[in-house]
Amino acid sequence: MVVAKTAVRDQLLTTRNRLSLLERSDAARAVSRHLTAAPEVRRAATVAAYVAVGSEPGTAPLLSALLAAGKRVILPVLQPSMDLDWAVYAGDQDLAPAPRGLLEPVTPLLGPTAVATADVVIVPGLACSSVGERLGRGGGSYDRALGRVPVGTFTCVLLYASEVGVPVPVEPHDRPVTAACSPAGIVRFAPTF
Repeated sequence: MVVAKTAVRDQLLTTRNRLSLLERSDAARAVSRHLTAAPEVRRAATVAAYVAVGSEPGTAPLLSALLAAGKRVILPVLQPSMDLDWAVYAGDQDLAPAPRGLLEPVTPLLGPTAVATADVVIVPGLACSSVGERLGRGGGSYDRALGRVPVGTFTCVLLYASEVGVPVPVEPHDRPVTAACSPAGIVRFAPTF
């Protein structure tokens, strides 16, 4: 299974890395428009999100829109154990470079269970199946975080359109999401619980 996941990840990352800066920028704006129009996000008080890196669909427009809409935004802080802690984000002035090329908030940590207080949880990924099985980068950080999120919470992976609805290798510890958002729109998955 590990070999299969590695092969799929390599293929997806190669495709992502071929996207131009303009395509990435357009994707970031489209994802932001779709999510901020979603009823789950409009009625949310707290949104757990992340700062995109590399060829991931950008999150800067989304984070700005969430703050402008008066949402409480919490972002992850990667711990040495590969688990995620969380901290409040109030703007780019709260961000600092962190290991693995990440940008993380420098505000006080809220604890790993803070993600359970979010009304919406937005996570990164490389692909998602037609039933919400998410393929991440392989560290398990977001699977652990998603395991703390109450059933029924809107959990959404940000992807490019070609990465939604594709078969992904799944292991028992992998946590599904309830939706995927790409520049093409939001796809919601039927609950499997």
